[in-house]
Amino acid sequence: MTQYVSTDYPSLAKTGFLLGVSLFALGAAGELVGTAVLGGVPGWEQTLFFDMEVLGILLGLFSPLVFGIVLPLVE
Repeated sequence: MTQYVSTDYPSLAKTGFLLGVSLFALGAAGELVGTAVLGGVPGWEQTLFFDMEVLGILLGLFSPLVFGIVLPLVE
């Protein structure tokens, strides 16, 4: 009595890509707005915005590859 779970890979790929794009956009916007409006932000905020941009790029690139190509082929 084995039950198989059907995973919706296209939905996961789209959601991961959109999450990556939104992380990148929020990081870039926070860095630009913080510099333009406030005249500068503390070091920890610059690090946070930079990390958001890097994670957004990585998530946006690897999510479609993993959920759209690799996992459906492995299953």
